Parts: sequence; C-alpha cells; structure tokens
Amino acid sequence: MSNQATGSQLNAIVTQRVEVAPGLIILRVAPDGWELPDFTPGQYGVLALPGAAPRCPDSDPEEDEVKPDKLIKRAYSIASSSVAKEYLEFYVALVRSGALTPRLWILQPGDRVWLGRKITGMFTLDTAPPDSHLILFATGTGIAPYVSMVRTFLAEQTERRFAVVHGARHSWDLGYQGEMIALERIHPHFAYVPIISRPKQEPTPWDGRIGYCQDVWTSRVIDDLWGFAPTPENTHLFLCGNPAMIEDMLQRVAQSGFREHTRKSPGQVHLEKYW
Repeated sequence: MSNQATGSQLNAIVTQRVEVAPGLIILRVAPDGWELPDFTPGQYGVLALPGAAPRCPDSDPEEDEVKPDKLIKRAYSIASSSVAKEYLEFYVALVRSGALTPRLWILQPGDRVWLGRKITGMFTLDTAPPDSHLILFATGTGIAPYVSMVRTFLAEQTERRFAVVHGARHSWDLGYQGEMIALERIHPHFAYVPIISRPKQEPTPWDGRIGYCQDVWTSRVIDDLWGFAPTPENTHLFLCGNPAMIEDMLQRVAQSGFREHTRKSPGQVHLEKYW
C-alpha cells in the first residue's frame, strides 16, 4: 500500500481480515504505540485512510476529487468485546461508490490504518433496566454492536434473556452466524433467530425462517422461544440497521405498547440507524 507519505498519521495496524462473503469483511485493528480507551458495547469507533490509498478494482469511479493527504474518516460500530483491550473489531460492508470502504477493502494484515482515539455512542445497554429482557433486531452489518454486547455481558447474566434477530438477503450474509449458533447451544438464556428474504437465490434449500425482522415480531417467534410474551414491562427492544426496518418495527411494536426511547421521554425501544 502506498501510504508511506502519510505513514505518521496511520496510528494502527490491521491484525486480521476475514472475508465473510462477497462484500462483507471483518477487520481487527490494533493501536500502534498507544492504548485503546475503555468503551461500552454498542459504541462506535472511527477508521480512516488517506485519499492516496488505492481503491479495490471493482469499486465505482470517484465522482469528486479527493486530496491525497486528507484522511477519509467513517464511523463503524465495534463488534469486539469491551474486555478485549488489544484490538477493535469491525464488521464492514463494501459500498462500491463510497469513499472509504473501497480503500479499506485492499487492506491486509500488517497494513496501516488510522484509528480514532475517541469511542462514542449512546446505543448501549445502559439505557435499559438491568433486569429487563432484551431483543436485539439487526439487518446486515447492524449486528456488530450486538456481537460486542453478547461477547461482553452474556456470560455474567443468570436470569436476563437475550435474543438476537438478524435479517439479511442471503444466508451467506449472516455474519457471525456460527458464533451465534454456538452461543445458543451453550447458554440457556440466549436465542439466535436468523431470517433471510431471498431464499430462491440460495444454492441449497434454506430450511430457516423466511422474510424480514419484522415478521419475527409479528409471528411471535420470541414468545415461543421464551415461553412468555415480551411486554413493555419485562423487555426492551434494540433496533439497528436499515431505516425502513426500524420505522416498520416502531409501528408494529407500538401496537403492543412499546415506545421509542429518548432522553426526554424514556421508552422501551432503542434505535441506531445505518446509512
């Protein structure tokens, strides 16, 4: 990578790159010569590369001129546990017309990247009562903050129930599926509900749930898994990903008395919209 001219700016190193599926990667990034700050699962960090960094071959041509030495910065939810102090893990989808992800795509272990020293965000479990059960709905890479939450908190929970509902177009887009299935098998209070919307495109027949995250709620799947109905009194909902999913979910759960949570008006539904 031709980053030498701005190498002093690039304060972190890629330690792992896993291509989950075409257009989806997991990147682990470690700080070089400095310590990661403490963070709360659900928060996000910032990655950046200079404009001089190359783009992947199948990306779209850039319409706007990019200054070679200017860092292109974007925020990404952290998937790693807050206990893991050596690195941050990010689940990234390729946006071929984007400014940064086509550049991130070329990175390999050992390559340098800029990592922001500040980690922020309000999409955390602190906003839900500690005794409430949790249903975490995600589309696509929106599962990343939930992976961090589950990795950090699941082992210490004895009564609180977690359910992760992950929607994608195809089965191969269900990042972290293997880890989620394994956790479901060993932890009695954890449920994983994958659902895909385009089963006809699967190379082998898909025998899982078909539709969208909203359909999991409407068909009362969690009621059956838990043996009781989630209500505003016993459960908080987290929604992360496609804004269309979030808006539809807000309308559906409102019929059961769930309200959006804001600082001024506390509720049981917490939102993080992607793009």
